[in-house]
Amino acid sequence: MNPETRNSKPESRIGYGFDSHEFRAGIPLRIGGVALPHNKGLGGHSDGDVLLHAITDALLGAIAAPDIGALFPPSDPKWKGADSVVFLLESLNRVRRAGYKLSNLDCSLILAAPKIGPHSIAIRQRVAELLSIPSDCVGLKAKTPEGLSLENTAVAHVVVLLETAGKISASRKSQKKAGARGKKR
Repeated sequence: MNPETRNSKPESRIGYGFDSHEFRAGIPLRIGGVALPHNKGLGGHSDGDVLLHAITDALLGAIAAPDIGALFPPSDPKWKGADSVVFLLESLNRVRRAGYKLSNLDCSLILAAPKIGPHSIAIRQRVAELLSIPSDCVGLKAKTPEGLSLENTAVAHVVVLLETAGKISASRKSQKKAGARGKKR
């Protein structure tokens, strides 16, 4: 049977996203939809939010959709300075139309400065809010680029897990029931 003509779809899908941007003076720094205090921001055709761009590509990749550059080409002036939330929400809508829901994601940021630790809770909460998932389903780690010669660059790697929409709903209902039973004891 030709895989393109299968009637059933996989119960889960994994997507991977990557993005990088160079730091530039005179630009506000936004990572994960959060404005961070820093003397430089990330250059890009849009607002340069490296984390939201990587999440967008991971979501699109999981459903075998075109990537962020194909959907929102940097050659199109209407995306100049655009809020990356627009890209993220469009990718999430495509995931939903494909019959999936986001289960969780794991993100790694690689940058020399600023330190992400003091902002990690705010970034995780904002990403969770944008994706309509609990914040404990958003993993976020930050690493320094030791030995990589990336001192003026921010890099994001993201992995997402999608599950069929019905599977997540049933799973979350059973988790709530189990929690309620545990409280009655």
